[in-house]
Amino acid sequence: MTTESALHEAVTRMKVTITFMRMTAPPPAPRLLLPPGWMLEHDVRPSVAQYRALHEGVGRSCCWWMRQAQPDRVLAALLATAPIGIGLLRENGALRGFYELDYTDPQAINLSYFGLLSQAIGRGVGRAFLDSVLRWAWRRHPRTVRVNTCTADHPRALPLYRAAGFTPLREVDEIWDVPDRLGLDIPRHLRV
Repeated sequence: MTTESALHEAVTRMKVTITFMRMTAPPPAPRLLLPPGWMLEHDVRPSVAQYRALHEGVGRSCCWWMRQAQPDRVLAALLATAPIGIGLLRENGALRGFYELDYTDPQAINLSYFGLLSQAIGRGVGRAFLDSVLRWAWRRHPRTVRVNTCTADHPRALPLYRAAGFTPLREVDEIWDVPDRLGLDIPRHLRV
């Protein structure tokens, strides 16, 4: 159903259930290794266009819309000043995924974004990718690392986070007004 938001922008309403999770200890040994030819680049500084491309490539199928709806100047300020760390997953140099860690609270680091491009899904790298990202986050010695996932994310996201050591804390239902200008294909079962 398409409606208009308070700002008179055409939107499609979407209902999701968000699961908030945390882990209170680093991943146990042994470290999960990425396959040969795969590597992580930490603390990458993308341009606004590159950042939008990451969100588009990884998050489009999961309706990642919040950052895509922000103006360039807001994203530029975020990339320039926010306490975040962005990393890229590559296979023989080709981009295959990305993550974003939010360091706003150094005692409770948040894994804000994590995902694979479609070319990498189903190839057995997601668990090792997540393990590497979590070990990177734990190098800062927080009390907890947090993540949330929702019913719009890939169906394997919640089981992956559980397998990595995250424990669900609570679930919250939310209604989102997703701007139609983003051109996202919101699944029928999530539309309000």
